[in-house]
Amino acid sequence: MNTLQDIRYAFRMLIKRPGFTAIVVLTLALGIGANTTIFSAIDAVLLNPLPYKDPERLVVIWETNKHLGPEMWDRNEVAMGNFLDWRSRNQVFDQLGALFDTSMNLTGVGEPQRIKSYVVTTNFFQVLGVQPMLGRSFLPEEEKPGAPFTVILSHDLWQRQFGSDPNIINKSLTFNGHQVAVVGVMPPGFEVQFPISKHVDMFVPFIIDVADPDYHDRTQNFLYTVARLKPGVSQEQAQAEMNLIAGQLQQQYPETNAESGVRVVPLHKQIVGNVESYLYMLFAAVGFLLLIACTNVAGLLLARVTARHREVAIRIAVGASRWRLVRQLLTESVILSALSGLLGLLLAYGGVKLLVALTPSEVPRLHEIGLHVPVFLWTLTISIVTGVLFGLAPAVQASKPDLNTALKESSGRNPGSFQGSGLRNLLVVSEVAVALLLLVGAGLMTKSFMRLQRVDPGFDATNVVSMNIALPTSKYRPQQTNVFYDQLSERLRNLPGVKSVAGIDVLPLGNGNVSSRFLIEGAPFVPLADRPYAGVRVVTPDYFQTMGIPNLRGRSFTAQDRENTPGVIIVNEALASRYWPNEDALGKRLGSFEEVPGKQWLEIVGVVGNVRHKAIETEVMPEIYFPYQQSPGNFMNLVVRTASDPASMVPAIRSQVLSVDKDQPVSDIMTMEQRVAKSVAAKRFVMFLLGAFSILALGLAAVGIYGVMAYLVTQRTQEIGVRMALGAQKRDVLNLVVKKGMALAIIGTAIGLVASLALTRLMRSLLFEVTPTDWLTFVITSIVLLTVALLACYIPARRATKVDPLTALRYE
Repeated sequence: MNTLQDIRYAFRMLIKRPGFTAIVVLTLALGIGANTTIFSAIDAVLLNPLPYKDPERLVVIWETNKHLGPEMWDRNEVAMGNFLDWRSRNQVFDQLGALFDTSMNLTGVGEPQRIKSYVVTTNFFQVLGVQPMLGRSFLPEEEKPGAPFTVILSHDLWQRQFGSDPNIINKSLTFNGHQVAVVGVMPPGFEVQFPISKHVDMFVPFIIDVADPDYHDRTQNFLYTVARLKPGVSQEQAQAEMNLIAGQLQQQYPETNAESGVRVVPLHKQIVGNVESYLYMLFAAVGFLLLIACTNVAGLLLARVTARHREVAIRIAVGASRWRLVRQLLTESVILSALSGLLGLLLAYGGVKLLVALTPSEVPRLHEIGLHVPVFLWTLTISIVTGVLFGLAPAVQASKPDLNTALKESSGRNPGSFQGSGLRNLLVVSEVAVALLLLVGAGLMTKSFMRLQRVDPGFDATNVVSMNIALPTSKYRPQQTNVFYDQLSERLRNLPGVKSVAGIDVLPLGNGNVSSRFLIEGAPFVPLADRPYAGVRVVTPDYFQTMGIPNLRGRSFTAQDRENTPGVIIVNEALASRYWPNEDALGKRLGSFEEVPGKQWLEIVGVVGNVRHKAIETEVMPEIYFPYQQSPGNFMNLVVRTASDPASMVPAIRSQVLSVDKDQPVSDIMTMEQRVAKSVAAKRFVMFLLGAFSILALGLAAVGIYGVMAYLVTQRTQEIGVRMALGAQKRDVLNLVVKKGMALAIIGTAIGLVASLALTRLMRSLLFEVTPTDWLTFVITSIVLLTVALLACYIPARRATKVDPLTALRYE
């Protein structure tokens, strides 16, 4: 009964002051809404188990090799020979599977299309514990040479391309010129999400001929390996056994495996990657934002209960217990937080949609982000907790009034003493400190992003469009691929608006990399396992001109660099300066490349500028470029430089491809400017959110300071009147109020600086060319915060200077 009375009374009090109620609800709703939005991402990406059977037993296995450099030495793809030995020798895995990505041309069903695919071992779906929705999984015998060609389709491709045909199973389709039978369709929403979050539309069985020596090669690393631990086997036990196997292979194959090791990583950790750090940083940011909102509301409630001091005193005088008063005031706080939680959910609904729209596509499990049951429970929890958090201190403060003083005062006046001023001051100091912490974090991320934006990728991305063309091996032999690209390049050069055309097998910032070991002619012989690595690229003659990569020394490739001429290569400045720091690399020769069969030594005829191939923020690696005519392949990324908007040329380029081969699709169409933007999208996204949260925190802190100062002016109206009647000037009154507020802001800033120095060190791995203790960022953010605080103090101080002494003294 008392609880119902408390609730009814609380609603009456809140309705009596709709302005106060609206301000409190909106302030808290902003904090709760932001918190709920980010928690929805954390719930989907980090907390929800992966949609596989017993996902905690799934691990990823990488090769390690310190010769590969700091960027990739501990997570390198797996060589085929090592995978086969791992599969046959281990005793800790129920299943060990592998995959690699590819694409296949689909013809005969409308316009030709390039279908992104994974080539997987036949036990791959058993490893994950997932079965097709229609049809069956791959059979073990479909891994053997001579088996019929089969594929399993994604649910999305089945719907999009085949209209959800229930009779698709066993239908024959044409992929890369071969007739292929569809044996299954995966369930809706199924994604591998490994090695990166990438949607694929088809799965193809990996044909493994164990009798073929090429399938035991240990120099070509291209497989991604995933395994299911046996029940009761821990990750540590699996790592120990794989280390033992790696040691055996080092002794058995010292030529290739001398430096090769193994790393076992939980699948969930592999999928989440760096996203985990970003999400927890954003979650901390919205937590601080909610804390600022709570301190603001606590300050408002403290002012309100101070104004109700006489009501509280009368209720205590007539027998109400202090616990009864605390409960009543806490009921009001919880109701306010409940209303804020409802509004926060509405804000979070829009926030989640905006978050999904802005989040880079590389973020794993993006499609799972939403307002699910755990998110609702989280919102309910933080609503109740914040209600108690911001309501408890004011309630306790109000339950301890000075009865004699309170009952002597008339009901129309506030108390002369500034009750609760210490607590109010503490709240202001706290929110200023937290706001500075957010501002510093956002400032560091902004400076890091600006530094990243200024990094030269090594090429000119302006007016260049790229697309992938993969010629089916069933139709194109090496000589025929040369003819195709020669014809296509000639047609494209004749298009109006096209300035130059070229091709490369592995495009910069294209989520791909191929590397190879090499020997230097004249240097002491080095065993294969100890030979240096370099990225290898195959390019057409006009590639460097088309991409705007500077030619530093020597020449570029020409049409005369063909299969019947001496082998030539071009290296980047990073390789030339590393191996010939005090002499010219031109004329030097490198060897032992499988990319150019039949040519033992290749002469360096040019040195070009460095290109940041993998990502803008990664270090430049040594690179070697081969002429396409001497190392032809069926897979090529076309790059076209245009005189105007390159995207407008795409239909004409696609038309020319079809004019050369009516069954040849193009895919992965994107301008190079879009690729550069995509490579920094994650950091831009985090910077944007942190900036938005810090601006909101700055605004809330300013409102909090303004509220305290405005209340101070109201409380001390009579005192100000007396001072002015005794001759105080307006500037004296102005200084009185501003000094009070700025003293709190300065203390809060000092505390915030100390906290920032400690906490921003956790951001070290997320920053680029910026230290976590960057003094300029600390100084600028402090100045911004103090300037806003000064403005928040000045407005109520200026109002104080306009107090009429006669009006103020009328009550004395």
